[in-house]
Amino acid sequence: MVHNKDPEPEPLIYGCTRTASAVLTHFICIAFTAGIAVLSRPGSSLFSWHPFLMTLAFSLFMTEAILLFSPHGSPIKRFPHKTKGRVHWILQCLCVSCAVLGLAAIFYNKHLNGKPHFTSWHGLLGLLTVCVVVLQSLAAVPLIYHSLAKGWSLAKLKRYHAATGLVTYLLGSGSLLLGLSSAWFTASVREYTWYLSALCPALAALVMMNQVSRAYMAKKRLQS
Repeated sequence: MVHNKDPEPEPLIYGCTRTASAVLTHFICIAFTAGIAVLSRPGSSLFSWHPFLMTLAFSLFMTEAILLFSPHGSPIKRFPHKTKGRVHWILQCLCVSCAVLGLAAIFYNKHLNGKPHFTSWHGLLGLLTVCVVVLQSLAAVPLIYHSLAKGWSLAKLKRYHAATGLVTYLLGSGSLLLGLSSAWFTASVREYTWYLSALCPALAALVMMNQVSRAYMAKKRLQS
């Protein structure tokens, strides 16, 4: 039986901590993307587009797309849920576009230089991540056009979308971390800069996991 009851108010310190975490994540994803842009200098070579576009996709656009639904750090918190959904959709389209272009850039660059494709863990995980983000985005179309998913409740579709979206985000974060271990990046930064850079996707992933898990745990408590 479902009982409608108000959620217990959480201590103020918890709300402040989550707000601070969300704000920090906004700063991290922007700073990390800007840092990679400075290092890669997009347009200076064909390869330069790969790190820039992949970071733009998974560190900036996808992070911001998820944070739109954060009750503590959404930049459009006061807007209706439908508006958040539309902006989320736009950001995800930008994410997919950048990811596909980033993959195309490194594929064509290796082809021009006669190098083998997908021979490292970074390359393999990156390919898997791009395929998954494309499929996950296509699978989200029924959330906008619900008539395409007859027999499925909107609530169930949202749960599956959130779960697969989190998995996709973690794959993207893993790809970024492996990219930081590449010869190009390690030769471009000093040791302490590498550790600071590695913290960016790791911390953002923790915040995203907390946000998604709390959102659906809260719904379960309300229904229990």
